[in-house]
Amino acid sequence: MTPISKNILLAIMDAIKAKLDALETNKTWILTKLPPGKKAIGCKWVIKTKFKADGSVECHNARLVANGFTQSRSDHSLFAKRTNSGFTAILVYVDDLILGGDDLAEIECIKKLLDDKFKIKDPGRLKYFLGLEVARTTQGISLYQQKYTLDLLKEYGLTNAKPASTPMNYTVTLSKSFKVPLDDLQPYRRLIGRLLYFTNTRPDICFIVSKLSQYLDCATGLHFKAGLHVLCYLKQALAKGVFFPRNSDFKLTGYFDSDWGTCPDSRRSMTG
Repeated sequence: MTPISKNILLAIMDAIKAKLDALETNKTWILTKLPPGKKAIGCKWVIKTKFKADGSVECHNARLVANGFTQSRSDHSLFAKRTNSGFTAILVYVDDLILGGDDLAEIECIKKLLDDKFKIKDPGRLKYFLGLEVARTTQGISLYQQKYTLDLLKEYGLTNAKPASTPMNYTVTLSKSFKVPLDDLQPYRRLIGRLLYFTNTRPDICFIVSKLSQYLDCATGLHFKAGLHVLCYLKQALAKGVFFPRNSDFKLTGYFDSDWGTCPDSRRSMTG
């Protein structure tokens, strides 16, 4: 086991105390006698560490979870409100919330209401959320995933790898007929799932990620290597992402190319 420093232990204890105080303030439970013949369900503390975009620790979060139950990683909801004065949206992920819109008065009202009810912490303007980094300028807002990219490069041992200039090796034709599949497909599926998350800010890898997703049940070492090649491509422009200009004419422009009957598995044309 990795030893825990005294400062981290004290921070965790403070997080647990803050959570207990919030649970008691909100009257989350009522103490009562256990009915005859029933057994009480045990509980445990789950400690999570939140990091800033630069990798430093932002805070420690504590959650009290009943034994036999697991926390959902996809517990998210979007709530929207439109009035004559503007538009407001709330994005909820477990116990994190993002407030946005063009009605600042409504946003402040919602924050006060939530704080009165649940004692929330307001970290200010959104800078980092679930691997997405937010940068603001007078021209607009940029979304990118630099820290998430660096974390994956380190995990897959590609920190010192040479960046790739293209998202895929165009001299290799991917197919389901490649030799023997990997003994364990889980690492490949995990890699593709992470690359899919990158498509939120890097639409330039959508085609190759969609292509690699077709081999989740029969991936070989060549398919896995192609997935790592995408990571090397992301490395050559770590801060690249999507930009939402402050002033836009909402004109959508798209480009595509196609090859006639080049899919080795279906002999159909490929478009991307």
